[in-house]
Amino acid sequence: VYTTTNVRVGSYERTRLANTGLGFNGWDSGLGYTYLDPAKGHEFSATFGVTYNNVNHDTGYQNGVDYHLDVAAAQFLNKQFYVGAVGYAYNQFTDDKGAPAFVQDPKSRVFGIGPQLGYLFEAAPGVAGLLAVKGYYEFESHYRAEGWNVWLTLNLSPAAPTEQKSAPARRPQWK
Repeated sequence: VYTTTNVRVGSYERTRLANTGLGFNGWDSGLGYTYLDPAKGHEFSATFGVTYNNVNHDTGYQNGVDYHLDVAAAQFLNKQFYVGAVGYAYNQFTDDKGAPAFVQDPKSRVFGIGPQLGYLFEAAPGVAGLLAVKGYYEFESHYRAEGWNVWLTLNLSPAAPTEQKSAPARRPQWK
């Protein structure tokens, strides 16, 4: 279960080619599930979320409420390398507000599917690393970009604890 937010930062000017920040606050909440069979090296993950965005006061525009479903399946080739497939569906429940009148049904959607591969490694003592690449071919889009996009990610996290044999219990010494 997760909840995350984006906070309005940066500034916006209509005449500027690029603007820093999104210009509005938003919230995304959802839940995910991962199945891992370490003996066979099979992994499957799915995450479902819903996003709500506030009005962008600089533009008067508000994106509609949307949902997204992300899925991934992988086969570990050994303890460090995996290959697999990824996909997602993105769709809006409600219309955007502030869209020009000539835009009919201003709800966006897109689907994506493609390959993934990853490499797990020890980045430093006690720090686990994951270098992964995912490619998505996007299709069936409506008011969204369509085509290929590629994601390269580097994740660093505390390493999982290893089992250590504890020293035999000692009896307290009484004086």
